[in-house]
Amino acid sequence: MEQGVGSDSVPPTGPIDKTKVLSIKPIRCLVPIFPSGPGMSSFPTPQSSPFTCVPPTGPFPPGVTPFYPFYVNESQRPGEHTPQTPFRVPNQAGPYGFSNPIPSPVPLNSFRTPQAQSQYSGGANGDTGPSRRSSRNRGQQDGSVPDDDGYSNSQGDLYGSGFSMDAEEDTSTGGRRKRKSQKREKGAQRQPVTDVDIEPIITSLLASFNLMGLDTNQRTDGDKESVRCMLLVYNLLRRKITQLDDGKEATQGVARRPDLRAGTLLMNKGIRTNIKKRVGSVPGVDVGDIFFFRMELCMVGLHAPSMAGIDYLSVKLTVDEEPLAVSIVSSGGYEDDGGDGNVLIYSGQGGVCRRDKKMIDQKLERGNLALEKSLHRANEVRVIRGIKDAANPTGKVYVYDGLYKIHESWVEKGKADCNVFKYKLIRVPGQPEAFTMWKSIQQWKDGVATRVGVILPDLTSGAEKIPVSLVNDVDDEKGPAYFTYVPILKYEKPFPSPKPSFSCTCSGGCQPGDLNCPCTQRNGGYLPYTPLGVLLSHNSLIHECGPSCTCPPNCRNRVSQAGLKVRLEVFKTKDKGWGLRSWDPIRSGAFICEYAGEVIDLATLERLRGENEDNYIFDATRSYEPLEAVRGDNAESAKVPFPLVISAKDGGNVARFMNHSCKPNVYWQPVLRESNNESYLHIAFYAIGHIPPMQELTYDYGMVPPDKAYQRRKKCLCGSVKCRGCFY
Repeated sequence: MEQGVGSDSVPPTGPIDKTKVLSIKPIRCLVPIFPSGPGMSSFPTPQSSPFTCVPPTGPFPPGVTPFYPFYVNESQRPGEHTPQTPFRVPNQAGPYGFSNPIPSPVPLNSFRTPQAQSQYSGGANGDTGPSRRSSRNRGQQDGSVPDDDGYSNSQGDLYGSGFSMDAEEDTSTGGRRKRKSQKREKGAQRQPVTDVDIEPIITSLLASFNLMGLDTNQRTDGDKESVRCMLLVYNLLRRKITQLDDGKEATQGVARRPDLRAGTLLMNKGIRTNIKKRVGSVPGVDVGDIFFFRMELCMVGLHAPSMAGIDYLSVKLTVDEEPLAVSIVSSGGYEDDGGDGNVLIYSGQGGVCRRDKKMIDQKLERGNLALEKSLHRANEVRVIRGIKDAANPTGKVYVYDGLYKIHESWVEKGKADCNVFKYKLIRVPGQPEAFTMWKSIQQWKDGVATRVGVILPDLTSGAEKIPVSLVNDVDDEKGPAYFTYVPILKYEKPFPSPKPSFSCTCSGGCQPGDLNCPCTQRNGGYLPYTPLGVLLSHNSLIHECGPSCTCPPNCRNRVSQAGLKVRLEVFKTKDKGWGLRSWDPIRSGAFICEYAGEVIDLATLERLRGENEDNYIFDATRSYEPLEAVRGDNAESAKVPFPLVISAKDGGNVARFMNHSCKPNVYWQPVLRESNNESYLHIAFYAIGHIPPMQELTYDYGMVPPDKAYQRRKKCLCGSVKCRGCFY
């Protein structure tokens, strides 16, 4: 058994030592071994391994090399697992048969070895293209999987670990799409690939949001605050992983899926809630909440499977157990009909498309059977709708549309001439608007319907590329006090640069990891934004390209200079004057707008305060609670380098209408643009978490120093649990 398998190997002629013969088991009994990441062993520990294999030692014929799973890194022999291993090999030691259990959000069939050829493309956020096998839990009809921020990733490898776990409903498509490599400037150097230990980053994030030690109750039943913190930590970690991967050279055939990696790392540490499946509402999740990743649904317990479109549990209502559906995801992969917004015609799972193009009828089993049982039991089912993301043509936004009941079911011939189960679901009345609101907004955009209460269709008079509506559907007020709409920040004179500034010459736009680009290097060697304009770095000064840089206006490092990206409206609130909200969904970290107006000095600020004319002032010298804890070397860079104060009283943009909140959904960061040794500091606003349409945008106005507590104090009406009662 221990002899080599080279060309000169011969069968043994003597007696066989039966103690060295492996115990043969049926293949279905063997515990699968998943390939591990770089630097990790692909073999389980001897205690957890149900079988062993001896790697070949050669000699090998010319051109023949060891292959997986027999290849072993000599620096790490079997049984030498590193403590950072993100996945545990199944054993019989713990619950669910795992030493570090991952319950239903990470089903076994979600791990897939990448296949060689691509047949389909499209999809995003885990949504994949038409597959050879169409099944809601084995293949939503969606190919190549771009991640959240516009990177096109082949749908095979999960962040270089040798297997894939889609965030949507496809395990059947092994398809790949050739990735168009970005052209780099001649002579540009790529930042060397360095492996960064992600554990300290995770530990810091969990400590910042008090998620280090979740007890059993917090994991079983969530609340609004725990759900908010978990999703915020998830998105901060996901974007940090994206930034670290961004500066590395792409590996052929390896997909970068920071959304999957971040979710897996956190759930392995027990960072999830509402673990227990339940019928009905989920604590901490509101109707109308939005998600950009299927992993987010898993973490908060809204929909446990990371791929399957139907989630169900087994209940013992009679002598035998039977399945009941608890939630479904309708994301356009099947022949679903959204109806009028309160009715959904949902297609069942299954129906395998074979290579000979023949379809197999769906069967009344698994999720289909669960939906049928829910029809007879009349239990409520959570519905999550996948809607096309206007900001990302290949992306989707998942909207929690509330509770539905199944009213009838039938079987009909589908487009592929096979039998498909159909289920008619009707929304339970009395719930807040969700999908119907999205439909109304789309009708406003298309001009099919008129927005009620519109005073001005475009408050900016064409100053912005995207119109900003002025709306009052509360009372008879015709608009705010007169001001001039100014989309930019006006400087009387710029600040002097503390260090010599250098302009980039990136004719095709700045690229991540380019050692020749001074703008990239000023950001620590990474670009601060994704191709979709999502901010990756936090608690630090952002260096954007300045006026003297030769990169084009659409450069990835000029996000805050390109104007509005979402359709906003200024609206009359019930008790806080005028406010600001968006018709479009805004993803976590997305740029919203900058604070425009006129830069003033501290003496002018004091004069305005003395005249009670400081209602439209942004004061960067105040103290603000950071989005996450600032530690180590980042603490100094997070401070605003100049005493910037902006007045938008006489002239400003939409930012002047954002109200204060002690629990805001928007935060600001200083953005520095340098040119000819002169510094122009700007204030840019970004989304803290995902913001649904028509939700008011608010930020924290900050606290004044103790020696200035005499300033005019105003009553806060934000209504949050942590309301301070006042603001300045």
